[in-house]
Amino acid sequence: MRFIKDIKPGDRLTDIYFCKAKTPATTKNGKPYDNVTLQDKTGTVDAKIWEPNSAGIDDFEAKDYVEIVGEVTSFNGALQVNIKRARICREGEYDQALYMPVSSKNIDEMFNEVLALCKSVKNVYLNTLLKKVFVEDKELAAKFKVSSAAKSVHHGFIGGLLEHSLSVAKLCDYYCTSYPMLNRDLLITAALCHDIGKTKELSPFPDNDYTDDGNFLGHIVMGAQMLHDVCSEIENFPPLLEKELLHCILSHHGKMEFGSPKTPVLMEAVALNMADDTDAKLETFREIREKATEPGWMGYNRLFEANLYDTKVQD
Repeated sequence: MRFIKDIKPGDRLTDIYFCKAKTPATTKNGKPYDNVTLQDKTGTVDAKIWEPNSAGIDDFEAKDYVEIVGEVTSFNGALQVNIKRARICREGEYDQALYMPVSSKNIDEMFNEVLALCKSVKNVYLNTLLKKVFVEDKELAAKFKVSSAAKSVHHGFIGGLLEHSLSVAKLCDYYCTSYPMLNRDLLITAALCHDIGKTKELSPFPDNDYTDDGNFLGHIVMGAQMLHDVCSEIENFPPLLEKELLHCILSHHGKMEFGSPKTPVLMEAVALNMADDTDAKLETFREIREKATEPGWMGYNRLFEANLYDTKVQD
């Protein structure tokens, strides 16, 4: 299969791709055409069907898997595929894993690391909470393993939530070795659970889009609600400990203008915010580097508010 990340102007494609989007449009001369977004696990590419009513074009829609014949061109500095022929594919003709972005790391191995961190939490109440979230609630654990951490920006792939949460927890674990005054049990619990609301905020692939709950409430509020419900199931869960945990969740974006209902007032909340920000930004930088075609300037990024530079393009 020719992956999207490997195509270049002048290539002729004959392969199966996932149709992420398809919308009709009209040229300045009143001629109809279709805007199409093709996707595989390596990315997306803009495509056009200039003759949508021709005999070689099946009537396909968004979320169909389509075998296309087309030519790769460049328009305004971006790749574009001119689709000449298109055929809807039947189930069994394609492997879904080739078309949805997925973590490069082993999902089961990462989840085992999460479980190991859960076991390392000594506080009986927090340990029980983690067991309820990641072991006893099979449905939630299954969603946590395959959910995306974002629609875009960083970790926007299957397993992204798991990968991000584990990375944040590992950073927090390191902080505890350098700053032993941190409450490790509280910080590790908050780190593993800080984005748990994203299991409800984002729909699963192939959509990976905001749900109604996600748009109305957001993952921070929903995550705090979810953990409050778990705390209420645990007999004699200390009220102050619950408040400290929920505060870490509610403040993990650091500032209200970044979506946090509260700003951090606990040392553990400050550490969580820093770990979350570090992993998000470095992963964003990694994803930008991965798409770069040559060393040097990679363009402006709104998250960093800078034109980013890379000395080495990653394989």
